[in-house]
Amino acid sequence: MIYTVTFNPSLDYIVRLNELELGHVNRTQSEEMYPGGKGVNVSVMLKNLGLESVALGFIAGFTGDALDWLVKSYGCRADFIRMEEGATRINVKIKAGEETDINGQGPVITQRAMRHFYSRIAALKDGDTLVLAGSIPSALSSDVYEDILQRLQGRDVRVIVDATGDLLKKVLSYRPFLIKPNSYELAELFGKKNCETAEEILFYAKQLQQQGARNVLVSRAGDGAVLLSEDGRHFESLPPAGKVVNSVGAGDSMVAGFIAGYMESGDYAHAFQLGLCAGSASAFHEWLATREQILELMQ
Repeated sequence: MIYTVTFNPSLDYIVRLNELELGHVNRTQSEEMYPGGKGVNVSVMLKNLGLESVALGFIAGFTGDALDWLVKSYGCRADFIRMEEGATRINVKIKAGEETDINGQGPVITQRAMRHFYSRIAALKDGDTLVLAGSIPSALSSDVYEDILQRLQGRDVRVIVDATGDLLKKVLSYRPFLIKPNSYELAELFGKKNCETAEEILFYAKQLQQQGARNVLVSRAGDGAVLLSEDGRHFESLPPAGKVVNSVGAGDSMVAGFIAGYMESGDYAHAFQLGLCAGSASAFHEWLATREQILELMQ
């Protein structure tokens, strides 16, 4: 089974209007509500690609009930840990010419809730896949991802980490199956301003492999992606042609596409191609792409 972890999931409330006038009453043209959070996005995209997963994380309040319902409405399994205080955050995305985001804080994750979470992790079996995606609430230690991998030592669990900074650095020695920084995050890991060329990306990706990562997938927005695989090969490609209308969830879609491609073929070239097309398809549509939209780009 595939498990995804989102420590601070959200309800993403998207409103569209012609113009945002500060200090005045603004009326929307349209509104949508989606489940949010990187791990949740991965679960939804995996379902779109025909793979089952279980979304793990923490919810609270009536907004937590709504998130749980939304995730399940997309056909995903959810096993969120409910907390007695606080409320799952709402992230407001105002699209009025340019986009303005207002992101909530979310509930405080208690030690009791963490104990329940670790009991879920303890139940993982050999052959399972675990996706750790996104940032963590400020109240939690930056060691939390490392702690999870430490608890999994000795088990044949395939771990994918999509995180930044110390969260990522601290897990490398545990040999995660895949890490997926974007080019800016990759540069930050090495104290650089940016990584503009594929050659630079491969240079630093090899250093991450030397530190323990088995496969390094680097997303490059409009410049496509680069993969350095554990068998010594590398792949790079521009994205398929299309108009970008949405950046939310594109990287998560790439992760899900890579997982699906690898699980159905065991081939890194196919996994890379499906990941790139899944990420691009989501960028070309208002929300996470469907299987049909992704396969259209695969052609």
